[in-house]
Amino acid sequence: MASEENRDNYEALEMKRTEVQVDDTGSELSALEEFQFTWRSAIIGSLLGCFVAASNMYLGLKIGWSFGASLFGAIFSFAIIKPLSRVLPIWAGGGYFGPKENCSAQTAATTAGGLSAGFVSGIPAMYKLGLLSADPMNDLAALIMWTLSAAFYGLFFAIPLRKHFVIKQDLVFPTPRAAAETIKSLHSTVEGEKGAMKKAYWMLIAFGISFVWTLLAFFVPVFDTIHWLYFIGTAVGNANIVAADQVWRWWFTFDFPFFGAGLMTPGATVLSMFAGQFIGFGIAGPLMMANGALISGFGFTANGPTGQSWFLWPGIALMVFSSFTELFIRYDVLWLAIKGGCIELVNIFRRLLNKDAWADAEDDDDPVPKYEQVPLLWWGTGLLASVIFTCFVMGFMFGMPVYQSLIAIILSFMLSFIGLQASGQTDINPLGSIGKVTQLVFAKIPAESVKAVQKNNLMAGNMAASAAAQSVDMVGDLKTGHLLGASPRSQFLAQMVGSVFAVIISVALFILYAKAYPCIISNDPNLKCAFGLTAVTAWQKVTEILTTNLDVPQGSIYFTIVCAILGVIGPVVRHFFVPEKYHEYYPNFNAIGIGFINTLPEIPLAMVIGWVASAIWRKSSPNSWTNYMYSIAGGLIAGQGISAVIQAVLNLSGKAGYVTGFSCYEQLISECP
Repeated sequence: MASEENRDNYEALEMKRTEVQVDDTGSELSALEEFQFTWRSAIIGSLLGCFVAASNMYLGLKIGWSFGASLFGAIFSFAIIKPLSRVLPIWAGGGYFGPKENCSAQTAATTAGGLSAGFVSGIPAMYKLGLLSADPMNDLAALIMWTLSAAFYGLFFAIPLRKHFVIKQDLVFPTPRAAAETIKSLHSTVEGEKGAMKKAYWMLIAFGISFVWTLLAFFVPVFDTIHWLYFIGTAVGNANIVAADQVWRWWFTFDFPFFGAGLMTPGATVLSMFAGQFIGFGIAGPLMMANGALISGFGFTANGPTGQSWFLWPGIALMVFSSFTELFIRYDVLWLAIKGGCIELVNIFRRLLNKDAWADAEDDDDPVPKYEQVPLLWWGTGLLASVIFTCFVMGFMFGMPVYQSLIAIILSFMLSFIGLQASGQTDINPLGSIGKVTQLVFAKIPAESVKAVQKNNLMAGNMAASAAAQSVDMVGDLKTGHLLGASPRSQFLAQMVGSVFAVIISVALFILYAKAYPCIISNDPNLKCAFGLTAVTAWQKVTEILTTNLDVPQGSIYFTIVCAILGVIGPVVRHFFVPEKYHEYYPNFNAIGIGFINTLPEIPLAMVIGWVASAIWRKSSPNSWTNYMYSIAGGLIAGQGISAVIQAVLNLSGKAGYVTGFSCYEQLISECP
């Protein structure tokens, strides 16, 4: 009887909903959604975010990139909760599911999936530098405590920044805006719901193909890698073609996440990365090795330079100088970020020190009703507690003096303003530049030993990058909510739940991968590695060059200077001299630098294939490309991310792996039957 009554009420709301047009703020639907934060939306959204966290850990360790969970969380939470809301009784999670609750689910997904930044860069770099113990399990408490601090100071700091970046400046925030428009379309009409289910269907198909294929690849190597150049070179008797495979790793891998990344990524970025890879490890590297300037393709040895060690520094120079130049030529963005951020920082401290403000606990200038605002008591207490907790963790767990922790926290907050301004206007969060600025500041702050300087340097950089990542993700979610007329208080509660999931999944995934693939945390050159560790290597080597007299080949130094100059000139020419309509064809110097650092040529090759497929698809069927491209790309990325977790578990359990030697060649014969 209760179930029938629930269904009748739901159908009545559905009939009324189809007659209501959703405006820009979603205010027409506010009366229909009694609860915007629910446990069903928070838990399902957080679990979806865990899928994205697994994918981001995999992608981050491979190439240093990550993807947000907003669209994935919005579509899949709708596809899961909407049907269940019709058939389940209210006490079991049924009842009306509207756009604002959908926003809460998407917010939880973004929060749970976005805490991988430190675990794919600074934390592994600390292990490689011998700054932590050899076994991550011995550092479990420290890793959990650091992740807790990173998760929650980003969360509490995002709330007061909402007013400046979302309301006062009303920045675009392209991806959060796209998430809001997606949620509106899902709930606006019956056709919107059908379209959502179709998007979820194709996302699930892509997920299944990626998941099953890569799980099979653990047992049958032909599903993983095809050494086409080796077989061609062997067939025609050409040693140089064979060397392109054996020495320089130009083979084809079914890397579905990077097919998906290629679908979404602009052509200039994809082709620039491939160009950097091909110049460094397809042309210059082989020629230098033939002339005796290099001893091998990859690795770091004391016997002489390799292609990887030689091109590392030019790659870092391109990445760092192009990123900084992009920031500085947008001086208006930089000035607005610093000015507005400092004003907000002063206002925060004033309000925290004002007893009357604590009693009132709401902002009268905020267009959101007071009962939907996040009370000052909540975020103010949380912010103070998280600062104290962070200082405790940095000091007790990592040996950083309190004054240095406070410097790092303040610097992290101020650099988060730049990340928010840049992301709000361009959808690009310059985490690499933010981390490097912090490393530069901390390079000359004294400590009792070089190891202590390095540890403080990396932890401060980690803190800044994590704060910027969390703040941008969470303020972006608040932008989505603002466009939907959703309650910031409900979103804040969803972020609290998502943060708990983020801490658990991030630490667990890192320890799993580090156990299954010791190369992630070890410098042993004999360990074969399935990951490029691009970001890890960059953070490690920048730290070494800032704190020690690191030996760099002379030729590499000269080329690094050239690349540093190009890293400055390239963005300046693009910004001031190239018409905007041609910007999409202009080289991305940051991506070229990634190509120089990346040790897995299979990745840019897979991205080029994905980009070509996307271009053909868009040309032949623009409507289906618009409707399903992001769904299919998201499914491909998530599928292999989950499959990679299972493979890591199988590695740890001692499973044999390959069960057939088909497609193996002589260099791999020890790993094949």
